Amino acid sequence: MIFDAHLDLSLNAIEFNRDLRSSVAEIRADEEGMEGKGRACNTVAFPEMRKAGMGIVVATQIAGCMKPGAVASGWNSPQQAWGATQAQLAWYREMEAVGEMKMLRNLSDFETQLALWSQDEVPVDAPIGYIMSLEGADSIITPKHLERSWESGLRALGPAHYGEGRYAFGHDRTGKLKAGGRELVEEMDRLGMILDTTHLCDETFWECLEIFKGPVWASHQNCRALVDDPRQFTDEQIKALIERGGVIGAVYDAWMLSPGWIRGETTPESSGVKIEAAVNHIDHICQLAGNANHCGIGSDLDGGFGKEQCPVDLDTIADLTRMADLLKDRGFSGEDVDGVMSGNFVKFVKEAWS
Repeated sequence: MIFDAHLDLSLNAIEFNRDLRSSVAEIRADEEGMEGKGRACNTVAFPEMRKAGMGIVVATQIAGCMKPGAVASGWNSPQQAWGATQAQLAWYREMEAVGEMKMLRNLSDFETQLALWSQDEVPVDAPIGYIMSLEGADSIITPKHLERSWESGLRALGPAHYGEGRYAFGHDRTGKLKAGGRELVEEMDRLGMILDTTHLCDETFWECLEIFKGPVWASHQNCRALVDDPRQFTDEQIKALIERGGVIGAVYDAWMLSPGWIRGETTPESSGVKIEAAVNHIDHICQLAGNANHCGIGSDLDGGFGKEQCPVDLDTIADLTRMADLLKDRGFSGEDVDGVMSGNFVKFVKEAWS
């Protein structure tokens, strides 16, 4: 089984108008001739996820108030952003109603889903289990509103995305938590949410770790030592997450895997970046930790981009199955391979929810 800790499924369904019950090929054909980033070259759909054995994922809601904003990130008010996340929630619930997905809210849900997808022969129509996460907190109108999201099933939250958020600064800015940010993080702690440190700028990262006492992960994050960009984590940040028992999901966004990538100029073909580049980041974290217990997969595939920004040897999300052999070829034991593919995040969730 593969556990993918970051997929923007509702973004694709609501903002890109993709029916993820269709195959990747069918969605590409439907978008043929469309203009816009990622059109007609998507990589994610339910059939391919099932082909990969992707039984548990972290699926996001996303709606921000940043200016200038990209898709789903430039709403003029938190009330509008909240409305967008509720449309995304409605889509998840409809996918549950037709048996495609299953929301995982607690340890019992999680263990039942794990048992279903750990069978020798998983039923072809087995629902894909999802833990709901919010990428960027702008849509939380006030910290007091966070409990409403918890009651709806939200279990993880990253306070910032790109730019200057309402509560926190993203990785491309500098500064500590903004007004209400501390209260937001403390409310997350009270409710029992998982803090996702992905996208936080360095100052906010350290402040959040100081305030938050609960479970911490980085759902989709690579290493600054290998690709020097503020979007990546320094070795010091990675060590801090390791000390907190966190797990870090490797990202397959090509520019985060390829040193010297120039936006708008470099292509996967010109850089030659392949899936194996993600193993370099996983191995680097393992060297810092002294073990393979803090690495997983957080692919971010179709997170507002498509094949034009993926490793050249990745056609669909089903190709993530190749990671197992790539890890074995690098000398990882079978147990460690299982940990990276799913076991480390599985253990994390069990401990967080026990």
